[in-house]
Amino acid sequence: MLKGKTVVLGVTGSIAAYKIANLASMLVKKHANVHVIMTENACNFINPITFETLTGNKCLVDTFDRNFQFNVEHVSLAKLADIFLVAPASADVIGKIANGIADDMLTTTIMACKCPKLISPAMNTNMFTNPIVQDNLKKLEHYGYEIIQPDSGYLACGDTGAGKMPSEQVLLNYILRTIAKDKDMTGIKLTVTAGPTREKLDPVRFLSNNSTGKMGYAIAKMAMLRGADVTLISGKVSLEPVPFVKMVDIVSAEDMYNAVIKSAKDADIIIKAAAVADYRPSDVSDEKIKKKDGDMSIPLERTKDIIGTLGSSKRDGLFLCGFSMETEHMLDNSKVKLTKKNLDMIVANNVKVAGAGFGTDTNVVTVITKDAVEELPMMSKEEVADALLDRIMKARQ
Repeated sequence: MLKGKTVVLGVTGSIAAYKIANLASMLVKKHANVHVIMTENACNFINPITFETLTGNKCLVDTFDRNFQFNVEHVSLAKLADIFLVAPASADVIGKIANGIADDMLTTTIMACKCPKLISPAMNTNMFTNPIVQDNLKKLEHYGYEIIQPDSGYLACGDTGAGKMPSEQVLLNYILRTIAKDKDMTGIKLTVTAGPTREKLDPVRFLSNNSTGKMGYAIAKMAMLRGADVTLISGKVSLEPVPFVKMVDIVSAEDMYNAVIKSAKDADIIIKAAAVADYRPSDVSDEKIKKKDGDMSIPLERTKDIIGTLGSSKRDGLFLCGFSMETEHMLDNSKVKLTKKNLDMIVANNVKVAGAGFGTDTNVVTVITKDAVEELPMMSKEEVADALLDRIMKARQ
C-alpha cells in the first residue's frame, strides 16, 4: 500500500522510542522506504543499529557525520520525504520546531520538508499540560503540522494522565490516511452499511445471518483513505473499528433503517453492503421460550425495505449502490433488483463460488449498472472496494 512512498521517522529522547522500532517494521512490510533520524538523547533509549537493521537505511543522528554519500543529507532527505512523523516528540523538540530552531539533524531536516508533518507528543502529564508546551503545539498546528493527541494512562514516570504515545497501529493509521491513496474523494460524504442484523426472539435468542462485515468495512477504509467523509453503519461484528470514520452501531433491521435514513439526508453516495434481515419475529417474548414436545413455529413479518425506500425517493445527486448475494440465477435476480429498487449500481456475488461470500478475505463480484455488466476477478476485499469506488467515481462524473 505504501510502495514508492518515503516515510521519515524522527525519534527523540523518550522511553516510548522503543515503539518506533515496531512502527518502522510495519511500514517496511507495507513496502515503504523508511528513514529514521534520531536525536542524540534518543540513542540513550534505543540503538540506531536497530533501525538500520529494520529499514536497510542509515540511521541519521549527527548533522556533520561524514560517513554517507556526498550531498547535503538533511536537504536531500527532506526532498524525498512523502511524510515526516516525529514520534515520540519530546517537549524540547516540539519547542525547537515551533520556534524555528534547527540545531541537529532532526530539526534541520523537518525545517526543510514541504511534505505533510505529524507530531506525536510523549512526555510526563504535567509537562504535556504545561501552557508553554500547549502554546507550542498550537503554533505547530498554525503552521500546518498535524498533532496526534497522546493517550491517557499510566506513564513511565509513575504518574497517570495524558502524555502516553499512542500505539504503533494508531501512528500507522495516521500515516496511511495521509499518503496511502490519492484524495480523489475529498469533499464527498459516503455512507456504507456492513455486517448482519439481529432480530430478537426472546431475551436470549435472535435470528441473524453469517455476515462478518468485512466487505463493508473494506469499503469504508478505502473511501476514508481516498479522502471521503465516511459514515459506517454496522451490525454486530468482530472487527476493529475503521479509524477516522463516523461509526454508528446498530443491532436490528429497524435500527439499520433509522440510521441509514438519517444519514441519507446529506450523503452523496450510499453503499448498502450489510446483510439485513428480510423478516423478523412477529412477537417477541419477554421470557425465554421453553422447549416443548413437537415442532415449533415462529410467525415472521417483513422488515422495512431500506434500499427500496431510498430508491423510491432518491434525490438528484445521490448515488445508490446495493449488494446482491445469491445462490442461483445471480445475474437475472440482480438485474431485477437494480431496476425495481431504482439503483445506480448493484454488486452481485454468488456465495457458492470459491473465494466469495461471507467470512472470506477475498471476493468475486459482478458490477451491474443499467448499461453494463462487468465481472471482476477474485481479489482481496480491499481491492474489490477500491475497484467499486473507482467505478462509482467515474459514473458520477
